[in-house]
Amino acid sequence: MDDAVLALLWLTPHNECCAWKGFDWATTHCLHGKGLISDPVSKSKSSILTNEGLLRSEELFRKLFTRQQQ
Repeated sequence: MDDAVLALLWLTPHNECCAWKGFDWATTHCLHGKGLISDPVSKSKSSILTNEGLLRSEELFRKLFTRQQQ
């Protein structure tokens, strides 16, 4: 589940590294614990993806939600 949510965060970036945080709290806390997003507990409506989180989210999005060309 964590990988799918991180991949979906790649769809909603703004300001290059922020993503809307409308996902399950347990998952966002787990992603924060892995160092992939900022602390999801705030009044902000978005989380900041770390550099690693940005790279991993794009990688996972392409792996999980796009067709692999042969």
